[in-house]
Amino acid sequence: MFILKKSSSISQIARLRSPKFRQTASNCTLSFWYYNYGQSVGAAELRLLVDGLKKPTVLWRTYYNEGNQWLKAVIGLGRLPHPFQFSLDKISLGVYEGVSAIDDIRFENCALSPPALSCEAPNHFWCRDTKACIDSLLICDLVDDCGDGSDEDSCNPDLQCNFENGLCNWEQDVEDDFDWIRIRGPTPTVNTGPLKDHTTGTARGHYLYLESSEPRRFQDKAVLLSPVFNPSGNGTCVFRFHYHMFGKEVYKLSVFKRTVSNAEGWLLWYKFGNQENRWIRQTLFISSSKPFQILVKGTVGDGFTGDIGLDDMSFLGCTLYNGNLPTISTTTSGTSVPATLPTNNCTEKEFVCRTSGHCIQMMQKCDFRPDCSDKSDESACVMEACDFEDKGLCGWHQPALEQMLGNYSVRITSTFKWQLGRGANLYPEQEQHCPLTDHTTSTEEGWYLFADSSNGEFGHIADIATPVISLTGPRCKIVFWNHMNGSTIGSLEVLCKSSKKTSKLWTQSGSQGPQWNRAEVFLGIRSNFQVIFRAKRGVSYMGDVAVDDITFEDCSPLLISDKPCTSEEFMCANKYCIPKNNLCDFVNDCADNSDESPSI
Repeated sequence: MFILKKSSSISQIARLRSPKFRQTASNCTLSFWYYNYGQSVGAAELRLLVDGLKKPTVLWRTYYNEGNQWLKAVIGLGRLPHPFQFSLDKISLGVYEGVSAIDDIRFENCALSPPALSCEAPNHFWCRDTKACIDSLLICDLVDDCGDGSDEDSCNPDLQCNFENGLCNWEQDVEDDFDWIRIRGPTPTVNTGPLKDHTTGTARGHYLYLESSEPRRFQDKAVLLSPVFNPSGNGTCVFRFHYHMFGKEVYKLSVFKRTVSNAEGWLLWYKFGNQENRWIRQTLFISSSKPFQILVKGTVGDGFTGDIGLDDMSFLGCTLYNGNLPTISTTTSGTSVPATLPTNNCTEKEFVCRTSGHCIQMMQKCDFRPDCSDKSDESACVMEACDFEDKGLCGWHQPALEQMLGNYSVRITSTFKWQLGRGANLYPEQEQHCPLTDHTTSTEEGWYLFADSSNGEFGHIADIATPVISLTGPRCKIVFWNHMNGSTIGSLEVLCKSSKKTSKLWTQSGSQGPQWNRAEVFLGIRSNFQVIFRAKRGVSYMGDVAVDDITFEDCSPLLISDKPCTSEEFMCANKYCIPKNNLCDFVNDCADNSDESPSI
């Protein structure tokens, strides 16, 4: 079908009307091929006309010459319970030079489920009037899948929200950069965002969206908070929602579960980039041994065609918790601080063991050897081995970032800093310069630590440091794996910082290839110092530095034994016992150099 213009009168409209349809099912899609070519070919739009609604809903638009080619349009219609028809309108403003055509119109998955004689299969629901047998995950999801509404009867309104009357019991996070916006109809920017909501499938219905235009900046975040739920075992709590991610510069939508109120929590799901102009359903199964809350976070891309939509969010098999999540207090190294210490007689220069109240020398704290029976003297320290798989930092912390967090006027979202990452979370452009797999598991699901060069500017520095290490032994060394791949890699350094000076122990700069590389740094005997990994940003974002599997090997200090040295050991001048194999090896194993004496 094509348009042939016979008259030159201004503002002509060519209108093609469809037959009238009675209803559609929730997964219904309409597709067609269109051709819009010529210097002054003009715009066209497909409109939905629903019985009982005065205002039509625009489903699709083309604004200009799309080249000498056929292009496919796919439109998600969803559940339309009332009779409707389509109108394809082509508007000419006097000058019409070109060809407009349409072909191969197709409807798919538009019929409701057929009636069934029985519905005894597990995890299924038998509709009351239509007798359709549907998946039980479709119950109470704000969509009439039965065709008679019976799957949406007797649902708890506190567990679902279609945003027709506000945010329900969801809340905007006050700690993010901006808020989600409730709207109906198209978003203000063309070629991005929804044209209609998911609930009604028309411009009359409301939904939430994230506005990516100015004054928003790259990686600004908007976070939506669910109510708090009771613990849920074996994924019995199900979260359903519909999202819309259409636009060339759409960035990221992610869902987290948290059990404390001042943390982002565990990543459950994410999606990057343009997913076309359609609403997409997502189902998440949630397990938690503690009361929990869901966070839905949208992140802005690097342009104004990056709007993201949310609609029809519901929970199944979940119960509301009557209370608030706890707040966890942390030290600068990210470890919990006990409220009170046990009764003790320790001096200010001694460390109090948390369980027993036993006193040990402060030099025995953070020395890679547990001297307290509960190992509390090593609890607020850097861990001896860290693979980042539990999504923690193992005691490593970022001093500069903590200072910024104390100053609420400073933006940290765009700061060059260390953060946890994994291959599964990368967006397409990152895959050229960030590890696709970690070193520990060699999979996309494994975690590592990386300095994200999409933030910051040339020459910016990101430091991540250990808490103060009291004392190490003569053979102490750090072994770690690093990944430095990209056209504008800066550098990675390992530093040793004491109260008097900071010295450089190891450095690497420039691209080292798309693989993990092993590095080993000798520390030896040192006291009251910190180890720092320092990443320096290159000239552009094409150069992330990553580390994984950081291990402190043979770092516990020498221990004077109550027993005499064995025949296989050498007694140092300071009474330490060391293996005889360590004699005369150019390493000060005794800490007093007696094992390297020429008189041995």
